Amino acid sequence: MSTVLNPYLAAYPALSAVLPGQSLAWLQDIRAEACARFASHGFPTPREEDWRYSNVSALDKKNFAPVLAAATPVIDAEWLRQYQLADAWSLVLVDGHFCAALSQLHGLPATVQVVGMAEALQEADERLASYFGTAVNSAEHGFIAFNNACFTDGVFVHIPAQVVLDKPIQCLHIVTQEGALATTRNLLVLGDQAAAQWVETFVGTAVGYLSVAVTEAVVGQNASLTAYKVQCESEQAYHFGGLYIKQARDARCNHHNFAFGGLLARSDIHTDLAQAAECELNGLYLGGKRQHIDNHTRINHNQPYGISRETYKGVLADRARGVFQGRVVVAENAQKTDSTMNNRNLLLSADAEADTKPQLEIYADDVKCGHGVTVGQLDEKSVFYLQSRCIDEETARNMLTFAFANEMVDKVKVKALHELVLAQVLARFPQQGINQDWL
Repeated sequence: MSTVLNPYLAAYPALSAVLPGQSLAWLQDIRAEACARFASHGFPTPREEDWRYSNVSALDKKNFAPVLAAATPVIDAEWLRQYQLADAWSLVLVDGHFCAALSQLHGLPATVQVVGMAEALQEADERLASYFGTAVNSAEHGFIAFNNACFTDGVFVHIPAQVVLDKPIQCLHIVTQEGALATTRNLLVLGDQAAAQWVETFVGTAVGYLSVAVTEAVVGQNASLTAYKVQCESEQAYHFGGLYIKQARDARCNHHNFAFGGLLARSDIHTDLAQAAECELNGLYLGGKRQHIDNHTRINHNQPYGISRETYKGVLADRARGVFQGRVVVAENAQKTDSTMNNRNLLLSADAEADTKPQLEIYADDVKCGHGVTVGQLDEKSVFYLQSRCIDEETARNMLTFAFANEMVDKVKVKALHELVLAQVLARFPQQGINQDWL
């Protein structure tokens, strides 16, 4: 066991005494198993295949501490407004704890249950035991074990069968304290033929901290989930966020992942598809300075007639490093699967690096699957074409790079969210001189 684990493990007995769900035997079993696994394996290392490009040993020198629940935090209203979506229900988590005072749930249908995870555990909601851990488990890797053992709060959202929400639900994660450890666990359940939009936004007013957030989504038969993740953490923050989806027969899921912030950030997007289920995964990552942004996706086609589409794009400058690992697994009986995967990267400097690893594991013989990868610079013919239209070279390159990235932004159909993502792209774009008037 690495010595870096000692502070977390040494603090765990005291922490575990105040974690939610003390009276639930099933949860205590999960926490105990996760703690034992974390004690023996620790955080992931590059020796693990799924982490070969991402070295989190920088955490060895850190000792982030969880924030105990306190009074309603003081957050500047103007600052909060720039991230809290208009025309959406919002759930606000501050330093790892659900804050009802800052959340906005007015007008939510009475049949939809939205509650803080700690409160749901205190009330011993039987549905939690039925769904918790069905889409992910501690054996995935060390961050999930760490989350299982240490999560302080989160949200539980249950949308009954045939309920179609006309506005998104936003889960806004905010870290306000320097050196904080925000470990949250969310559970989203959609009944049969239900439909919802789910938005997770990660921001911080502190400089250095660690976010470890795991969200499970259980999507019922013929239900529809459109999910978004906007990660715009502090430049010195560390981030791990995972969304793990379990799709029933004929369920549909679209996910849009935007990774802009953090010194070292990792996103897991994993989904399991039942018969005739469909999913679409889109992503955009922007990196500059010495940022390291890792995206790991996995699509498991477990039964026949599944359809999946995946497109990820990266723009990297300075000494930034972007990672894309996309894996599609087609089970032996998953005949008639139709799957495509695409990853495209633009390198804006000689020191930028893109590591891409698409994987197809096909155990069925009647499928249509393919993947494509590109890593490089702008097409000089396109640059020359714009120059021939009286546009200087620098502006031509900026326009082409911005258009490359904006294709993924335009896939966001929620107006307020589109504006938020576009604002973050303009503020964090690796190149200078980007002009919104080009749109």
